[in-house]
Amino acid sequence: MIGGVPLSLLMGATVGVVLALTGAGGGILAVPLLVFGLHMSMVQAAPVGLIAVGLASAVGALLGLREGLVRYRAAAIIGVTGMVFAPLGVQLAQVVPNTPLTLAFSAVLAWVALRSFRQARTNGTSPSEATASTICRLDPVRGRLVLVSPCVLALAGTGALSGLLSGLLGVGGGFVIVPMMVAISNVPMRGIVATSLAVIALVSIGGVGAAASHGIVDWGVALPFAAGAAVALLAGRRLGARVAGSRLQQAFGATAAAVAVMLFLRGLGILHL
Repeated sequence: MIGGVPLSLLMGATVGVVLALTGAGGGILAVPLLVFGLHMSMVQAAPVGLIAVGLASAVGALLGLREGLVRYRAAAIIGVTGMVFAPLGVQLAQVVPNTPLTLAFSAVLAWVALRSFRQARTNGTSPSEATASTICRLDPVRGRLVLVSPCVLALAGTGALSGLLSGLLGVGGGFVIVPMMVAISNVPMRGIVATSLAVIALVSIGGVGAAASHGIVDWGVALPFAAGAAVALLAGRRLGARVAGSRLQQAFGATAAAVAVMLFLRGLGILHL
């Protein structure tokens, strides 16, 4: 049976691949993997998952910047706001009992699963095709987002929610950032994924720093878990070009739904894996 560092590396690799393919979802699977695979509590698993997601996202964001895909002004607005709210989420996690946290996480996972199935049914429609009217539009001449007040407020609100959930549940927040940017902008999907990775890297700094200051980070698990995620993200970027988007969304949705049920049963004390 695999255990210790090899298991942490393997689970981290799973997170990295999902993150590379979707720009979201890596963090949402990181915590359940740690809870079931290494029998950690939610409070213990959250910062470890956030470290892995943050490091892998930073690698992906740097590659995206090199390719000119990251909308860095939008990423800065979302990321800075998220960094402010992430420590608040960490503080809340210290006072909320493990059972409500587990049930809350299962509810978030169920929502992510439902959204993935809905996205799969759109059959890969691009944001610019799916949205007739957006508040964050690309300038057709310069190719940059026009940051009008409603756009800035929407981006800041996205950052606040993703930051709070990052600190509270140990997720990167990509499952909030990606659908929000699809809804409010006409940025192509590759740009949205790259921008999401940049934001997750920024937001993770606030959450990890707060968790480290509270002394709740298990570095013996966190470091190999993060290393596996970062390496797998590089491989996952190449795989993403060969996988159909709808099939990927269906597979991720099914996985998220199954894990949501398992976490719900564990939170109720019915399942003891």
